[in-house]
Amino acid sequence: MKSTLIALLSSSLAVAQQIAQDPGVRGPALEITHLFNDQMPTGIAVSKTGRLFACYPSGLDANNTAYQVAELTTNNTETPYPNAQINSPPGGAINYTTYPPTGVNYQNYFISVQSVAIDPLERLWVLDTGRALTPNGTLVTATYGGPKLVAIDLTTNTINETIVLPTTAAFPDSYINDVRIDLRPNVTASGKGVAYITDSSQQRRNGIVIVDLGTKEAWRHLDGTPFVSAEKQHLASVWGEEVYFLPDPTQPFTFDPTGADGIALLDGGDTIVWSITGGRHLYSIANQYLLDRSATSEVAAQAAVRSLGEKGQTDGLMQDTNQYIYAGNAEQNAINIYNARNSTVTTYVRDPRIGWTGKSPPSL
Repeated sequence: MKSTLIALLSSSLAVAQQIAQDPGVRGPALEITHLFNDQMPTGIAVSKTGRLFACYPSGLDANNTAYQVAELTTNNTETPYPNAQINSPPGGAINYTTYPPTGVNYQNYFISVQSVAIDPLERLWVLDTGRALTPNGTLVTATYGGPKLVAIDLTTNTINETIVLPTTAAFPDSYINDVRIDLRPNVTASGKGVAYITDSSQQRRNGIVIVDLGTKEAWRHLDGTPFVSAEKQHLASVWGEEVYFLPDPTQPFTFDPTGADGIALLDGGDTIVWSITGGRHLYSIANQYLLDRSATSEVAAQAAVRSLGEKGQTDGLMQDTNQYIYAGNAEQNAINIYNARNSTVTTYVRDPRIGWTGKSPPSL
């Protein structure tokens, strides 16, 4: 009888005590806006009137062949944008007449769109890498005419600007990844604004590409520096599982080599902020150093880069008007906020349903 009583008391104490555990959620509740079924998206853009656009690069998923850019018309339907024709390059996105195969050189068709962004004039800017995956998973190199920036007027749904990137700005093995637009007339002599583009190339062609939207000239800064390159032996952990990089099934596992990826603007565009996928750090630089093309500009740019600290394993970035940078945290199923006013990182929202497999790097 006595031993039974002790056992009951022990059981009651165990039930009464609470063991601390990860709640798994934080912040506002999630809301389903759109259901993706057949293609893997990487970029999302929202217009002032609430129109939604997405892109599906054939360079990250060989199944992304139906279209490269679409308007999300209902919660589960999509329409090729601005039309089906531009999303269907004749003969496909790969030129098999070259050896090895290469991306096609079509300037008037989308080949592999990695990013979409909307500027203050309600134009959708489409960033085409020009690189697609073969059915066996080989990422072909780009050909001049493939890597480009295309501006679409959302009022008329027509293309009003195509800027083909020169091979000195987008190399054949570059992977131009994300873009932000600054239309302030005082930024460049042309008065038409500038585009900032990250090169996340897994072939270590990393850097920042700058495009004068008026003259259509393009140049690079910070090429191959640690600020735009993957951190050595960086290893992410997604859903409790270590994520290694497997570039070729015949080769051993290695670490993620993906460089400069997410990019955002602070101070109205006076400060450029970016992150690398193969690491957790956030970096910034004053725009004047990226706009400078003098003989000593690269030396000055490298000296002007600031590390803003760690903000988690991130792909895409987005800014708002409150000097906040939003960063998807793949390892924590979360979106983090970097507050430029006090240099802190906080969790905005966290939920197990915010997932990222880590096998290929989709944007936020």
